[in-house]
Amino acid sequence: MRVDYLIVGAGFTGATLAERLAAAGKRVLVVDRRDHIGGNAYDEMDPHGVLVHRYGPHIFHTNSKKVFDYLSRFTEWRPYYHRVRAVVEGKEVPLPFSLATLRALFSPRLADRLEEKLVSRFGYGARVPILRLREEEDPDLRFLADYVYKNVFEGYTLKQWGLRPEELSPSVTARVPVLVSHDTRYFQDAYQAMPKEGYTALFRRMLAHPNIKLLLQTDWKEVEGEVKFARLVFTGPIDEFFGYLHGPLPYRSLRFRMELHPGPWAQEVGTVNYPNEHPYTRVTEFKHLTGQDYLPHSTLCYEYPEAYEPGRNEPYYPVPREENEERYRRYLEEAKKLKGVYFAGRLGDYRYYNMDQAVARALKLFEEIVHE
Repeated sequence: MRVDYLIVGAGFTGATLAERLAAAGKRVLVVDRRDHIGGNAYDEMDPHGVLVHRYGPHIFHTNSKKVFDYLSRFTEWRPYYHRVRAVVEGKEVPLPFSLATLRALFSPRLADRLEEKLVSRFGYGARVPILRLREEEDPDLRFLADYVYKNVFEGYTLKQWGLRPEELSPSVTARVPVLVSHDTRYFQDAYQAMPKEGYTALFRRMLAHPNIKLLLQTDWKEVEGEVKFARLVFTGPIDEFFGYLHGPLPYRSLRFRMELHPGPWAQEVGTVNYPNEHPYTRVTEFKHLTGQDYLPHSTLCYEYPEAYEPGRNEPYYPVPREENEERYRRYLEEAKKLKGVYFAGRLGDYRYYNMDQAVARALKLFEEIVHE
């Protein structure tokens, strides 16, 4: 077989590049170790007829019209605003921690005082990273910062990452800030929706181009000698590609437990976080995400963070720390020595991308390489 591009990985990064290159007249072969397309965004019907995300909940949100318009070619959308609660001192309260959360946890008098100070200091609508809030000198704001840190961030971060918040890059804690607003949506992006028929159907349409061939349950090394290709796009772990030349890059993994709930609903919102109780971090009820409110039963997903062990589980999250970034830079120097080989995606770029960021990265890379 002779192709223009061999793309390793059929997730958002690989599928976007494959579709764009195929549409530009390039012949593309996509290979993936797994038995399905879609990477970690893969969804499927469970035995009870509930559309579940095998690798945990994936909620689409973006501020990029370009990304949203691009994906809209391959799916209709179901409008969906994700709402999350966290169990704090036995109460389910809105997350991110917002002015609405203040009202749920504190007395009206204290909540009024804290709200006034937050709005005065940061402005209504501001998103304040918790570590930034802990630097405030005002005693009320320091009280709030310490409360939120202890009851919302610290325990969750320790479970999720095996590290304290201050041991991670500030980009991690900035993902779920204190929100100076009464908005109870988990995301505030301009575009928030779920693929009407699911992510797998979206990927199936993306990869349906006649210039694309697909091989599943295939390691790219198995076809490397049999397929002639001009260029390679690698979306797997960059350290694995180079045989761990500079040592392994750390990742965090997840384990999931699916549970059938006999009643129509188990939770009032899509996801409930447990920062301090239980070994799991959060529980997601998929029917909120999929809109299958006609079903008399429901499926819940419990998430258990764990260390990544190659060959035993999947690498989900790069661990953003300066020492890891330095090791990644050494791999990046190795990558620069190669011609016609490109790395992209969460694992290839060693970046904590959201889905829309992975698509945006792929669209940008396409523009860079299509005319080479």
